[in-house]
Amino acid sequence: MLLCLFSFNKYKAVLKIYLRRIHLAIAWVTCLFLFILSLTGAILIYAKDIQRLVNPDIWTVEPTDRPLNIAHIAHIAHIVQKVQKKAGFDINFITVEQQPDLAWQAQLNNGDYVSINPYTAEVLQRYNYYQTLYGFTMALHRWLVLKNEDGTTPLRNWVSSVALLLILEVLIGFILWIRPKKRLKRLKVKFTAKRKVFYNQVHTVLGVYFFLPLMLIAFSGIAFNWSQQTAWLVEKALNQPIEYRKPAPLVLSKAAGYDVENSIKQGMAALPEAQLYRVYFPKETSQPLMLRMQMPGETHAYSYVWMDPYSAQVLQVQDGSKAGFSTQVWNFRYKFHIGDFAGPIVQFLWFVICFFPVLFAATGIYMWVSRK
Repeated sequence: MLLCLFSFNKYKAVLKIYLRRIHLAIAWVTCLFLFILSLTGAILIYAKDIQRLVNPDIWTVEPTDRPLNIAHIAHIAHIVQKVQKKAGFDINFITVEQQPDLAWQAQLNNGDYVSINPYTAEVLQRYNYYQTLYGFTMALHRWLVLKNEDGTTPLRNWVSSVALLLILEVLIGFILWIRPKKRLKRLKVKFTAKRKVFYNQVHTVLGVYFFLPLMLIAFSGIAFNWSQQTAWLVEKALNQPIEYRKPAPLVLSKAAGYDVENSIKQGMAALPEAQLYRVYFPKETSQPLMLRMQMPGETHAYSYVWMDPYSAQVLQVQDGSKAGFSTQVWNFRYKFHIGDFAGPIVQFLWFVICFFPVLFAATGIYMWVSRK
């Protein structure tokens, strides 16, 4: 009996040593990339606010005495017509802002973007999306900027791999904390302790308290790239299939031109309680005009209406607010990842959490160097 107990304790000691080594190895391999992802993630939370503060003439507008009625579809059609005439290119989509002091954004079919004053239909700026603060930071955060001529991003999978290693790193750290006795007594930071002890306490306490948010933030980030694999995990965990966006129906009717005004009007009437978020225009004659909308209760715009742009007939409707729980959880990943779901306090908390992986790597490596 004593021999079995000795062997078991020896096994636990060896396991602990190997877990510590794996924990350290992951920190060394990922520390540089975690620093980049942490910094860019923190910037992205407030990047659009920074853009508006630095260049208000491009991203904000002065509301007129007469409030803009987004439901006044003729005005949206007028904006589209005027912008296309001035830019010399058709519009792929236009984003409708709900705040009255924000400029609208549209993408042209040559890839350029334009910032629009919705009150006057004036083009405020024509720009390359990835040369803005938000666009460049997002490219660095999601695929470390590198992009091939064919549009592929070769480092995208490595970014997801780093996020996956972060999940493993946090999980191993949690296991190392939970195994010894008196674990709850170790959840405190003594500011008067020696530097090595203090860093160890900070490393442990923050890692335990933010164990679950860190894992979920990393997982939601992975879901943007490895969507098929992560969606499968969500479906298995909740035992319910995810309802994806329906395939776009084909347009069979033909006419001299698009009836944008009536198409948007009829599309919004199909979901009268929804807020219009974006209008996608057909790139080919067989494609429909699509409205992306946000129904009450949705965390983001995941409701869609497909229209025949010639006859203004509603072809298909998808009400995202009626989707199952697994779909709601899956659709929540974007808002959760950026911390935009419970007001500015949670958003600031997410901003602080962004720097935790760097803090863990720095304190962990410091403790290892101190031992050596």
